[in-house]
Amino acid sequence: MKTLCIFLCLLLGNKSVNETPPAGQSTKNIISESVNCEGVYQGHLQGVCTNHKDAIYWSFTTSLVKSDLKGRVINKIPVDSHHGDLCFYNNKIYVAVNLGKFNQPPGQADSWVYIYDAESLDELSKQKVPELVHGAGGMACDGKRFIIVGGLPEGYNENYLYEYGLDLKYKRRHEIPGYTLLGIQTAAFSDKHWWFGCYGSPQVTLKTNQRFKLKGKWTFDSSLGIERLSGDKLLVGKGNCQKDVGCTGKVVIAEPDKTNGLRILNNQK
Repeated sequence: MKTLCIFLCLLLGNKSVNETPPAGQSTKNIISESVNCEGVYQGHLQGVCTNHKDAIYWSFTTSLVKSDLKGRVINKIPVDSHHGDLCFYNNKIYVAVNLGKFNQPPGQADSWVYIYDAESLDELSKQKVPELVHGAGGMACDGKRFIIVGGLPEGYNENYLYEYGLDLKYKRRHEIPGYTLLGIQTAAFSDKHWWFGCYGSPQVTLKTNQRFKLKGKWTFDSSLGIERLSGDKLLVGKGNCQKDVGCTGKVVIAEPDKTNGLRILNNQK
């Protein structure tokens, strides 16, 4: 009996709630169709993430919103412009923030990571990430490290990914061959691969393996948010802005497609 207790304690103690949703609480089983975020906001949707349990988090440039899985607002706070793409880790929300200019030569960006309590949205801390010299715009976590992405002026032949430890200490820069307009906007880690949403005409989505070797580049718009759902499914952010009215946001479900890289399920629009 003593041996069994020790085994169970070790097993439970090593389980990571950040990598795998608890049994019976997978967002795949709860989010089965598109979700509209309640409300209208002054900035457009920059990114989405979930706690893989019961909440969706939305970044609208100057507003940070927490909703339930039906899109009903639980809490929202005003935030500094420009809050970008965000991710959930260890009961905290991490947001890539640039207080300066995007897509300019080094010296004009002012890049940070803001950290919020995932329950209350209270700001816990913020840390400067000066390595993002063209402006921090998005971030994701695989449970072992953060990858931060951001702006990039024209004239480059590759995109850049900036790797940080879970303590947000800078480690190294990675390169992905091929420039996309204004760099990379959103990021997610799902099904043992990294996914990146980019602006452009048309917009594209990039997929790499865990060592950041490019595995695919497709015409698919995930520039307003991309997030792990469950298995090979992904949540993709969509948005709409009307002059003098404001901006709205939603998420739809997508899955890998052998022809087009990703496709939206069930004709969700």
